[in-house]
Amino acid sequence: MSNSNPLLAKLALDNEAKKTKTMRANWSYEDVETKVWGIQEMTDFWGIGNRMKKRLNALGIMSIRELANFNPDILKKELGIVGVELFFHANGIDESNVHHPYKPKSTGIGNSQVLPRNYIKKREIEIVLSEMAEQVAVRLRKAGKKTTCVSIGVGYSRKENKNSIHAQMKVEPTNQTEILKSYVLSLFNKKYSSGAVRNISVYYSQLVDESFGLISLFDDIEKIEKEERLQSAIDTIRQQFGFTSLLKANALTEGSRVIARSNLVGGHSAGGLDGLK
Repeated sequence: MSNSNPLLAKLALDNEAKKTKTMRANWSYEDVETKVWGIQEMTDFWGIGNRMKKRLNALGIMSIRELANFNPDILKKELGIVGVELFFHANGIDESNVHHPYKPKSTGIGNSQVLPRNYIKKREIEIVLSEMAEQVAVRLRKAGKKTTCVSIGVGYSRKENKNSIHAQMKVEPTNQTEILKSYVLSLFNKKYSSGAVRNISVYYSQLVDESFGLISLFDDIEKIEKEERLQSAIDTIRQQFGFTSLLKANALTEGSRVIARSNLVGGHSAGGLDGLK
């Protein structure tokens, strides 16, 4: 079975391992497009029964591949948070840790967007990822939570003959923007080399209460508290005057999406800004 996450382990067991003499199969993030998207019957996918299959079919989704590449904004509107979870699951992203007994966890917080054009320049992709990392971090703090698992998804243009990027990492509990940005960009830079990108997702999961924290003897407590006060002040200003009242210079560059998306209405469509206006 898979050692990546419980979702892939379950799918590997149901769709491959049970059909082998050894009862073994290993599905990793690199197998998402070939194995997860290759599941023929939608009801063989975790979380999709006959009723959900009919609802997905009504949206024009006839396969797991189509589910993974569908507009998550529409999924949320039509199916609620379950639709968003199915979108992430179809992309191989799971919020639980395979190394611990599985227990249902609180829903993570994430955001995804389809870019208005193919993004070829790495710097432009990094700008959008940084913006999304920040926007989801704001929602994390507003919910009074910290994340211990950071996930990203990067989908290439249809013209690219490349598998999508799916990656996640365990982290110390945090909800600080700059720290989360560094994790998101680290995941991206480890996986991306080149190619035109068309859709991106950032997801924080395995949430804990914001009061929970692990402090090392080597941590600069005064610096940490100063950064938290600064972040709190920024959040307060944005709460009162809107997210775009405080932006970095990158927001004015060609690749930035934060200003355009802040004018949209709704949760994911607004770039994760729901609750800030």
